Amino acid sequence: MRGASAPSRGAGRDHQVPARAARDAPEVPEAAVSCADEDAVDAVISWFAHAGRDLPWRHEGVSAWAILVSEVMLQQTPVVRVLPRWQEWMELWPTPADLADAPAAEVLRRWDRLGYPRRALRLQECARAIVREHGGEVPRGEEALRALPGIGEYTAAAVTAFAHHGRAVVVDTNIRRVLARSRTGHALPDRSYSAAERGLAARSLPTERLRSVAWNQAVMELGALVCTARSPRCADCPLAAGGCAWFAAGRPAPVEDTRRRQAFEGTDRQMRGQIMALLRRGGSVSDEQLLDLDREDVPRVHRCSASLVADGLAVREGGSLRLP
Repeated sequence: MRGASAPSRGAGRDHQVPARAARDAPEVPEAAVSCADEDAVDAVISWFAHAGRDLPWRHEGVSAWAILVSEVMLQQTPVVRVLPRWQEWMELWPTPADLADAPAAEVLRRWDRLGYPRRALRLQECARAIVREHGGEVPRGEEALRALPGIGEYTAAAVTAFAHHGRAVVVDTNIRRVLARSRTGHALPDRSYSAAERGLAARSLPTERLRSVAWNQAVMELGALVCTARSPRCADCPLAAGGCAWFAAGRPAPVEDTRRRQAFEGTDRQMRGQIMALLRRGGSVSDEQLLDLDREDVPRVHRCSASLVADGLAVREGGSLRLP
């Protein structure tokens, strides 16, 4: 199914919302008075209808739980890496109750190399809260969603829009970039998500609920596929003809960011990932095996091992670490 629904890091379904879902979706108060450019909204939604990717969490009939899982997995992780893991998780744990009862060690193994493995345990905590407090059904409404473990502003809004077809201000890095270029003429958004950006996103959201869902889906996909950070394909953009201030201004270069960025090589995050890889393969790892990861910086190995234990990702057992 083409144009099925969301972004490179989002979930959702086809923007033609089923009648039953439309009836069941909660009414969400407008976050701000909409000043959406209706021609631009039409152009982006029409583009998405034929250009949107066919991803399984966008298919008709996918559960709200499956969409929530996809949203958590897609945080800071490309679709190509998420897709096989999501499919495997949905086969193993198709409901919150299934994941709630799973051994934590198996959850971490199946998370594989998605990165930030603490997300896997938080997702299991979320599943247990859904079972305990909501009868095993993903709750409706952003407030109820944000009360779940590990669910923040973006995920609550995305699940509200893409799973429950409610009006919500969904903003990820892709949407931020499209709005920065099309509405303000800036090449890139600021590094930090500001109140001004939040207000712009709210004002850009169409007033009508189902139209707002379609816009969220489409504009996020536009940022993922066309209005990319490094190589935007303006010739393929539905906004280039008159809906993009940045393109109209001649695509001015971004303001140079002089802040230094830490390289991944040699970081604690890299070491933690190496330790987790060993644990996933064997279930446990001896201290000697851990030291083999970096004999020249033993304190770093100890520090990273201890941090995994503190995060609940590993358990210290004598002279070894094991999965919880």
